[in-house]
Amino acid sequence: MGTGLTIILIVVGVLVGAGIGVAIGYVVRKKSAESKIGSAEQEAKKIVDDAIKSAEAKKKEMIVEAKEDILKAKTEADRENKERRQELVRLENRTLAKEEALNRKIENYEHKEENLNKKLRESDALREEIEQIKAKQLEKLEEISGYTTEAAKQELVQSIEADARREAAVRLTQIEEELKDEADNKARDIISLAIQRLASDHVSENTVSVVTIPSDEMKGRIIGREGRNIHKIETLTGVDLIIDDTPEAITISCFDPIRREIARTALEKLISDGRIHPTRIEETVDKARKEIEATIKQAGEQATFKVGVNGISPELIKFLGRLKYRTSYGQNVLDHSVEVSYLAGIMAAELGADVTLAKRAGLLHDIGKALTQEVEGSHVQLGVELAKKFKENKEVIHAIEAHHGDVEPHTIIAVLVQAADAISAARPGARREDLESYIKRLQKLEEISNSFSGVEKSYAVQAGREIRIMVKPEKVKDDQMAVIARDIAAKIESELEYPGQIKVNVIRESRATDYAK
Repeated sequence: MGTGLTIILIVVGVLVGAGIGVAIGYVVRKKSAESKIGSAEQEAKKIVDDAIKSAEAKKKEMIVEAKEDILKAKTEADRENKERRQELVRLENRTLAKEEALNRKIENYEHKEENLNKKLRESDALREEIEQIKAKQLEKLEEISGYTTEAAKQELVQSIEADARREAAVRLTQIEEELKDEADNKARDIISLAIQRLASDHVSENTVSVVTIPSDEMKGRIIGREGRNIHKIETLTGVDLIIDDTPEAITISCFDPIRREIARTALEKLISDGRIHPTRIEETVDKARKEIEATIKQAGEQATFKVGVNGISPELIKFLGRLKYRTSYGQNVLDHSVEVSYLAGIMAAELGADVTLAKRAGLLHDIGKALTQEVEGSHVQLGVELAKKFKENKEVIHAIEAHHGDVEPHTIIAVLVQAADAISAARPGARREDLESYIKRLQKLEEISNSFSGVEKSYAVQAGREIRIMVKPEKVKDDQMAVIARDIAAKIESELEYPGQIKVNVIRESRATDYAK
């Protein structure tokens, strides 16, 4: 029991000791915490005090800086205000000076105006006095002369006008005569200069061509068995082959130079090749026709290049090239056109006109003659239509239309082309009237024949003594050929005048072709 009590007491003592230890630890820790809190508060207070002191110092420093800035701004503002006041004072002084000068000028102007008004009053008074004196003098003059002022004026004006008209008429007549003489002399000088500068030769075209053959034996081959070869050549080309006793020569007769040239070229090719038969003749004639077409195009291009004219339509150049094989009164039309182009250009240069346009109009003035053997109408009308079709220059079209006087020329280019055409045609040896009439008669022969239904083509040969007419076999029968021949002969008799007689030869040819396979 004593032991238990002892244990209890020990336990109680331990517990009491533990409690006292806890209480003492708490007290110690509390005091330590309070001590730290106090230290922290003192430190915080110290920091706050330092911050307040620093802020006060910064505040004072900023206040000082602000005062300095304000002082600087005030000083600068005072300086600017002072300068502005000085500028205002200077401007005010200048304004006052100008105002004083203006006042002085106004006073001077007022003084001058007063003097001027005074002089005007004096002038008005003097004018009235002069008018009165003038009126009195006019009254005295009217009394002395017996004329009123208006009547005197009218008579004087009429007299002066009559004298002026008479003098003007006399002077105008003198000027017209002088100008006419001067213009005639100038025109003669320009024309003679143009002719001197263009000294080209004239070659008259013939209606026959001569083909040289290597031997007379070739004549028989050209004629062929029963004349089939010569007949074929004449039928395809529309020419007349004259094979006579002339040694080593065959004559081709035809008024159409193109047909004659095709025949000549084909015949030369056949003679050179040696193979002469109907099939070969057809091939050669076709080839010769294509070559002549190429030559025509080349001739047109060479003509434009020779005279220096550019920009002509390629189709129009072909028509121009056809003039190489066209004659007018025996004169080659292409050579004539080139010459007219040169002459018009030379005269245009002398007069200060457009040389290029004058050359162009001169070159194309006879372009309608390329169609006169195929289309009805004058070459002037056809030329105008061709030029309009290919959109030529309006002045060129007018020059074409006016070059034979069909319309009145109203441009200098038209007048120059008209003069150049007359010069070229009037030069010695340029034309032969008989040949032109002969060619027109042959053309009329072919035209009459082609007007009948069923006629395919016709050729005037033998210098117009024979007309060969090819008819379409599907339209014209054998028994109708005599009727057509008689009708054509009757129309030729009624419409043409000619020496001797004309043989009308109607030809109907049927062909049958097949191929061996």
